[in-house]
Amino acid sequence: MPVNFSVTSREKRARAGLLATAHGKVETPAFMPVGTQGTVKALEQRELEEAGAQIILGNTYHLYLRPGADIVAGAGGLQKFTAWNGPILTDSGGYQIFSLSELRRIEESGVVFRSHLDGSEHAFSPESVIDIQRKLGSDIMMVLDECTPYPCEREYARKSAELTTRWARRCKEFWETSGPLHGWGQALFGIVQGSVYPDLREQSAREITAIGFDGYAIGGLAVGEPVESLYATVEQCDALLPDDQPRYLMGVGTPENLLEAIDRGIDMFDCVLPTRNARNGMLFTRRGPINVRNAQYKTDSAPPDPDCPCYTCRTHSLAYLRHLFVAREILGFQLATLHNLSFYLWLMRSSREAIQAGEYAQWKRRMRAQLTQNTDLPAARDVRHITTA
Repeated sequence: MPVNFSVTSREKRARAGLLATAHGKVETPAFMPVGTQGTVKALEQRELEEAGAQIILGNTYHLYLRPGADIVAGAGGLQKFTAWNGPILTDSGGYQIFSLSELRRIEESGVVFRSHLDGSEHAFSPESVIDIQRKLGSDIMMVLDECTPYPCEREYARKSAELTTRWARRCKEFWETSGPLHGWGQALFGIVQGSVYPDLREQSAREITAIGFDGYAIGGLAVGEPVESLYATVEQCDALLPDDQPRYLMGVGTPENLLEAIDRGIDMFDCVLPTRNARNGMLFTRRGPINVRNAQYKTDSAPPDPDCPCYTCRTHSLAYLRHLFVAREILGFQLATLHNLSFYLWLMRSSREAIQAGEYAQWKRRMRAQLTQNTDLPAARDVRHITTA
């Protein structure tokens, strides 16, 4: 098997597990820092390791456009090309194609789109997307899917989910006849779609699981739907997806979103919030988000989060970080990104420990109360997702 997954502890639906890949093991629940173009913006690989990252995410769409899948393949795959030695998951590019609504058309054969870089025309088919990911050599590949917007007419959502099923079947058939290009196994995950319509989600989940994949993702969320719909969809999919395989919630989200999704059986996450918001001066802390650019921190000698052991909080003050952002110094982006990812990775480790101790429900309640203490940035808790990290 290209991946091996086992659930080691449970507390109701919340679960702690172990995902073994060709490039190492991942303890779940796990957050995957987004390295869209072969790099997690503003951080070196050694800093990712020091922060506790076990797996990162790359993006098929962006890596296909530059540097090109053949270049990465020639270097021996993404791990060798980027010098990241741990596991890598590659998204199929479905979300990026969704975001390019004015530059693409969707057909039965796949998607024809224009590059956001130079306007050149390209085409993705289910088969070509798998072939690109073969060349990238990621440990976990994703099928090509269509991500619907919100709001979305039910009939469009139905046709889209059914198209995603047909594409998923073609992805698996091509994968079974081609196999890995490099010297290690690659897993293939299916994606459940259906917008916020429960009957369509059920139909999609049953069709995708019937095809049979190494793991399953829930897509099409964090696109503007109410948070109640997000949680309801995740809870529904928890009951429909195989219990003994990993579950990945794509593009979600805030710390509160992650805690609630873990409580509903999710094992894996990715989101650009910690990195993107860091570059805008927004730091996640154990007492809620803060905007380090605010004037109130001009002479504040305290660390961003007194309880955080990351390098940024051990070494630097809020006043210094504010100075870096006001002066537009690159170091500010680096220190803020390191802190935010350290926070997200700490949140996953702490969630795992709470599940193992049988205390997740009460720990989650305490943590959610802590995370909303600071009202400095209420908008930072919105569910958001964009095309790049």
